[in-house]
Amino acid sequence: MADLSPFGVRAAAGTLRRGEGVVLPHAWTDDGVLAAPAANGAQVLHLSVALCVLNDTYREAERLGVPLAGVAVTADGGFDEAWSSTGIHYAVEVDSAGDPDRLTRLHAIVDEVAEIPRALRAGADVRRSAT
Repeated sequence: MADLSPFGVRAAAGTLRRGEGVVLPHAWTDDGVLAAPAANGAQVLHLSVALCVLNDTYREAERLGVPLAGVAVTADGGFDEAWSSTGIHYAVEVDSAGDPDRLTRLHAIVDEVAEIPRALRAGADVRRSAT
């Protein structure tokens, strides 16, 4: 996903953290996550997917004993004329000296357990609350 749409985002930590953006505290790294861009709701929606996948990659890597020096996740998607999502896709880059087969397993597990992608895949009822 080298070319992102105007709604595309990147979240990165560790050795893959570069560029400019919003720095968010991160339980898995000392320097936090660099997230960008986050200037509109579409980008923030996609950023929620990227951050969730990034965090779960670190969490599951620790659980599996897979060393990670850095993780970067891009997420992107589009909208039709009525602003219905046409889907969200993401890609994960890892900096790891880990066994390639274990990294493949890590990616499969994260795709299965990542909470925000799971919630979006299931659909969500969004309503305005009375104030």
